[in-house]
Amino acid sequence: MTERLLCTGLTGGRGPATAFRDVDLAVEPGRVLTLLGPNGAGKTTLLLTVAGLLPAQAGAVAVDGTALRNGRAAVANKAGVVLVPDNRSLFTTMSVEENLRIASRKGGPAPREMVDIFPALEKRWGLRAGALSGGEQQMLAMARALIQQPKVLLVDELSMGLAPLVVESLFEAVGRIAADHGCAVVLVEQHVKLALRVAHDAAVLNHGRIVLRADAPSLQAEPARIEQAYFGTLDTAP
Repeated sequence: MTERLLCTGLTGGRGPATAFRDVDLAVEPGRVLTLLGPNGAGKTTLLLTVAGLLPAQAGAVAVDGTALRNGRAAVANKAGVVLVPDNRSLFTTMSVEENLRIASRKGGPAPREMVDIFPALEKRWGLRAGALSGGEQQMLAMARALIQQPKVLLVDELSMGLAPLVVESLFEAVGRIAADHGCAVVLVEQHVKLALRVAHDAAVLNHGRIVLRADAPSLQAEPARIEQAYFGTLDTAP
């Protein structure tokens, strides 16, 4: 099967600084790759680069075999790359419906269809996004991404600041989205156990390099390998 997302030799950062280098990632349709690593490892910067919001210093990003133009967020989005940032970036003075309507595309799903995936938004339909709870805001951010019919869904810190029960339901939604919509998901997450539970594959980024990659079930069974990767005692990815 052709990779939906393929990053080869990707190197990047903010300005002249380099946050990550020589990153190779491949994610097939319907699969979830969780990108783990300590704070400051370069995970968020990597997602921003894949989404075209930051230019790559070297390497390439391709969707369904077609290379994306470097540092062109609109082109990446048109090709099907959609980012859910860690700050959610909602229009807080606009309602749930308005946030979804702005993101909807011609011929795509209607805003109301997102309620089937995130039922909690039904009772909040006319409420301003800024008045939602943290969990509801994250649901809206995910719904706004999904309504764009992503081929590649990038999710940054899904669990940040949320209650455990809400986090579990959101992770389950990520798994369903990948399976039901055939998109490739890259999930950056600090909640390692939950991330591995929903993911098919995992990679650990540390000091800007991929130091470990494996299928998620094997890492669930060997948590010491992740601990070593986090503490920098693994020098290269196996």
